[in-house]
Amino acid sequence: MADNTVISTVYNHFLTTYAPQGTNSKYDTHKKSELRGLYNSIVKMNKDTPLFLLDTSPATQEFAVGLKESARSLKNVISSLSMDDSDNMLDQKAVSSSDENIVSASFIGGSDLDPEQIPTLDISVGRLAQGQENRGKFLEPDTMDLEPGTYSFDIHSRDMDYEFQFNIGENDTNKIIEEKLARLITRSNIGVSAEVLTDDNGRVALSIKSDETGIRGKGDTNFDISDNNTHKTAGTVEYFGIGDVTSYPQNSLFTLNGEERSTFSNHFSIEKMYDINLKGVSPEGTSVNIGLKTDVESVTENISNLVDGYNSFINNINSYSESQPYSKKLIGEMDKIARLYSSELESIGLSFRDDGTIAVDKNLLTQTAREDDAMDQFAAIKKFTGNVLGRANHVALDPMEYTQKTVVAYKNPGHGFAAPYVTSNYSGMMFSSYC
Repeated sequence: MADNTVISTVYNHFLTTYAPQGTNSKYDTHKKSELRGLYNSIVKMNKDTPLFLLDTSPATQEFAVGLKESARSLKNVISSLSMDDSDNMLDQKAVSSSDENIVSASFIGGSDLDPEQIPTLDISVGRLAQGQENRGKFLEPDTMDLEPGTYSFDIHSRDMDYEFQFNIGENDTNKIIEEKLARLITRSNIGVSAEVLTDDNGRVALSIKSDETGIRGKGDTNFDISDNNTHKTAGTVEYFGIGDVTSYPQNSLFTLNGEERSTFSNHFSIEKMYDINLKGVSPEGTSVNIGLKTDVESVTENISNLVDGYNSFINNINSYSESQPYSKKLIGEMDKIARLYSSELESIGLSFRDDGTIAVDKNLLTQTAREDDAMDQFAAIKKFTGNVLGRANHVALDPMEYTQKTVVAYKNPGHGFAAPYVTSNYSGMMFSSYC
């Protein structure tokens, strides 16, 4: 069985190289019943899928990974439109912030809460939480003053000691070694990451930062670097200058409704109702007001978020229409879904452009949301979104359906069996190219 670290490294390589940039969310975690349903879907698909040969070119790999991640992002957007314990797709309460550049927030409470019981917050940010940085000396990139040999140094992080060993060859330079160390440290997953910085004169320096903000360790640092007791040749810590702390970690400092608070991170929850993200420092004497938007504002914001997610998905497919001819199959499938509901959606302010994306008439949408039978008129959106979600699930399950491939043999009708290698095409393609 492949090591989990290797699997993670392979996936992260393709995700950061090819896939749309984004972040994981709570919707990327699943219950056992959901995973069981996914397994059953894979078994059913395997029984019906013919044997085929794939095009494993880098362009196809980029398309497959990007398509799968776009589908995942769209699924997360749709999931965010409803409360966790509700089936109503548009009942997610929206939160207003008087200054999104200082504090942003979202609602994470249950749908059964009385809006009058949900408090408003006044937050004044005095200081953001930040991590530790050890920034080394800026050195000439094409020289190396250390003798060839095997060197090592130790990093103490998360109450553990880690030794890093590396070789310096005859032709190695400061830039080559620093880039090697940056990759070595970052991939070790020990709570710190590294990168090579370049100044205005072209000189390079190794910057090592803690992955977490706030003071997590003992004393006033989160990690320490030294080569005093290392097993191989010492001297690299002093040479590169990475032993000294240039920026100490600190906790956030803010007031919540007049009460002073402090946290390790800039991202936290309050009273299991608000998910808070501190982004900047408040001007002296000011605060940011956080509260729920009205039902009309919440519904229109949910619909706007849905449209943004849908348009992003369609634009990603369209970007591959020339290089990946089979992507037009998915464009056609999405177009069929759109035509089913186009007239109903247009009556409430949503219309389809020629490229398949949705245009929003905000005035008509807001007017519809204010009417007494608004939820009845929005029924078409729920049906449309349900169909889109079904297609997104299918794409995420088997993105290879929309890539160029050659069918070798069809299954014997009525005598199908689950072929475990069908869904291995996607992951196997990634491993084959990475290894």
